[in-house]
Amino acid sequence: MQPRHLGESLAPLVERLVRSYLADRRTQYIDREYLPSRARTDQICDLLLELTYPGIIGRRGLTRHNISYHVGELLPRLWEMLTEEVQQCLCHAAECDGRPTDACEERAVDMATRFVERIPDVRAMLNDDVQAHYDGDPAATNLAEIILAYPGLLAITIHRYAHELYQLNVPLLPRLMSEHAHYLTGIDIHPGARIGRSFCIDHGSGVVIGETTEIGDNVKLYQGVTLGALSFPKDERGRILRGYKRHPTVGHNVTLYANAIILGGDTVIGDGAVVGGSVFLTKSVAPGHQVSIPPPLLRVRPPKPPSDPGRVTPEEFAADYVI
Repeated sequence: MQPRHLGESLAPLVERLVRSYLADRRTQYIDREYLPSRARTDQICDLLLELTYPGIIGRRGLTRHNISYHVGELLPRLWEMLTEEVQQCLCHAAECDGRPTDACEERAVDMATRFVERIPDVRAMLNDDVQAHYDGDPAATNLAEIILAYPGLLAITIHRYAHELYQLNVPLLPRLMSEHAHYLTGIDIHPGARIGRSFCIDHGSGVVIGETTEIGDNVKLYQGVTLGALSFPKDERGRILRGYKRHPTVGHNVTLYANAIILGGDTVIGDGAVVGGSVFLTKSVAPGHQVSIPPPLLRVRPPKPPSDPGRVTPEEFAADYVI
């Protein structure tokens, strides 16, 4: 419907909507200045992917003769965009707290510089993640397929960079990056989660990894795994307490199969343990142990000839099973 079709109702409707904005400040940002951009955050993620996987994501036809030019063109763009968004985030936090914003620009320059200097080290970890996905999936044909097509690898890539910003105490931007990955892949990794080397998420959809989760080296997760909080303690006013360990610790060389749910900050999955599909855990597992649930009891019977060859009753059609 075009605005002209609203006729005389347009002005009153605009007035009502604006009045609703001003009546409750919780879901608007009017008369305030600083806020990061989701669109710019997505562009930062795209630049990081292109810098991380040259010749595979982004520009093709790169050679050893032009790669330096290519990186020399991308890095300043990333740094400038990142500096601006980090400054917006720092100023936003200061504005919300009623603090001055004078030092935000200088801090943003320092944080963005320290971040881009970490890219080679993050790439080294991601190389191991790519290899872990390839080694763990017999359906994979080559490493480029992993990088181009595997949602687990995409989510891990963005997480590792978001985690670097989280470690630098950049507000809000790491979470925007992780939610961008969540939107693209269905994999929800909080940027605060600490994840070791050679990490693999197979299939990926529905995986949730909470903020205070700690994961060791050579860990593999399947779809639907949740590493979550058991409960949320509250203060005397009923507000959720923050800043304490709420999520599990997973040791080295652990495998967590599909839809396993592991909850609680005191829960530790020991080195070499295996947690089977659909297991629900709130207690620790000793190193090297396997945890599984009994398979359902199934009863299967062959089809019966219908009493009336021309008509099959619902009872005769339905499967006979026991769980």
